Amino acid sequence: MLLIQYTTPAGERRVGILDGDAVTPLTGYASTLELARAAIARGTGIAELAQAAAADAAESYETIARDRRLLAPLDHPDPAHCYVTGTGLTHLGSADTRDAMHKKIGGDVESLSDSMKMFRMGVEGGKPQGDVAGVQPEWFYKGDGSIVRAGGQALDMPDFALDGGEEPEIAGLYLIGENGQPYRLGFALGNEFSDHVTERQNYLYLAHSKLRSCGVGPALRVGELPAYVAGVSRILDEAGQVRWEKAFVSGEDNMSHTIANLEHHHFKYGLFKRPGDVHIHFFGTATLSFADNVQVRAGETFEIESPAFGPALRNPLAVTGSGFAKVKAL
Repeated sequence: MLLIQYTTPAGERRVGILDGDAVTPLTGYASTLELARAAIARGTGIAELAQAAAADAAESYETIARDRRLLAPLDHPDPAHCYVTGTGLTHLGSADTRDAMHKKIGGDVESLSDSMKMFRMGVEGGKPQGDVAGVQPEWFYKGDGSIVRAGGQALDMPDFALDGGEEPEIAGLYLIGENGQPYRLGFALGNEFSDHVTERQNYLYLAHSKLRSCGVGPALRVGELPAYVAGVSRILDEAGQVRWEKAFVSGEDNMSHTIANLEHHHFKYGLFKRPGDVHIHFFGTATLSFADNVQVRAGETFEIESPAFGPALRNPLAVTGSGFAKVKAL
């Protein structure tokens, strides 16, 4: 099942089931958050509850998207109660990339860079058997709910940034129950937009490079993540023509960690189990236009598409001013 959030022409919020171009609104629930809270309270699955609440009428997804009425598939009325985080060095990539990576991490571990050591640790210990913890992944904080952009909304590159590049990823979407139990609602396409030039200067700048907006959606895929996910990432120029295109893969068949292991190492912290909070957690990628020496220009559009997740996620790039962050003493 695919769920989307959107607004009516009058500005009222809706959550609906997406099937092709048809969007069937749900009766009694104005948001995915409300639907998830009700599912937890009733001890039922979110898909089952959504199906029971489906109305008779349907709307057109293309019309909703054209009218810029799409919302991110999960949000919180108070953005401060939505954590956006992620893990890196988790994907093995295509066969040729995988072969090259294994050559890099072979041999004496002491000769490897810190990043390659981390990647090798994941390959060797990221998929434990049973309910035990494997090796920790690289982890980063990206922001709160205020940085999340729905399909069609611009990704903001601050004017102090050295680059604004896409990262086509799968994100897990979660709600923390009243007893502190994390519940996974499902998965969505994501553009974990980052500043790769800043990161390349020194890997210790990773934290700075990640503090950017990100795209999520358009749809929430309810249920487990397929073991093999295939998609395509594109850069469209100002005229809508493809300037760069490359396939990407995800799912556990293409990862050095299990989803369960990545989730454990995020939600093992009490800070991330605060009742009522929403979490959007990116699982990483092995495909970047930056790796092909592409620099995206303001006005161009990122497009990330995978059939398993419904419509493509499209976000234009915009540059925003920042100025000098001067602090005043009291």
